[in-house]
Amino acid sequence: MGHGFGAPEFLFLMTGLKWTVLLSIVAFVGGGVAGLLVAIARTSKNRLLSRLMAIYIGVFQGTPLLMQLFVVYYGLGLVGIHLPAWAAVAIAFTLSASAFLGEIWRGAIQAVPRGQTEAAMALSLPYSSRLRDVILPQALRIAQPATVGYLVQLIKGTSLAAIVGFVELARAGQIVSNQIFEPILVFAIVGSIYFLLCWPLSLYSARLEARHAIAR
Repeated sequence: MGHGFGAPEFLFLMTGLKWTVLLSIVAFVGGGVAGLLVAIARTSKNRLLSRLMAIYIGVFQGTPLLMQLFVVYYGLGLVGIHLPAWAAVAIAFTLSASAFLGEIWRGAIQAVPRGQTEAAMALSLPYSSRLRDVILPQALRIAQPATVGYLVQLIKGTSLAAIVGFVELARAGQIVSNQIFEPILVFAIVGSIYFLLCWPLSLYSARLEARHAIAR
């Protein structure tokens, strides 16, 4: 029989929470940087580059994240590249985030009024300057609600990392539950932690959306 939920079990859940937060930060930041490049390439006038990025986005949006984790962790192992679970899940989540954020930001770039770009071209600003000083600041502001909303999905999605043995919050909860035989209590606590992480972000996303609607 288990000995009940106590301080050691809570600390173990906090360790899982730490890895959930770290994985979310790495995937969001890494995916954000790569996603910005994807969005720029997707909206470029180079048709081949734009088409390649469309395929890249389609692959990651059209396949389950669980399958992507399997491919990175187990698939690379088949060709002699053995990654620790942390590295594998970080790569898989970063690639997935880059595709989703790239598509979000692509839509935001195309939502910037065309007159802004035409005015910048009339001032003879080079492409890099138009992008940096005129288009991206407005596009990123437009994309804020959807970006924060995606971060909420990313945090919840980290629970899939347990499939390759990575001990994040959900997996830590499963381990504790198996030890003390109190699944309802343990997963109520785990669910509450996820709620405390995601609910403020969801409220912030809704507030940004309302603010953007008023400004529009």
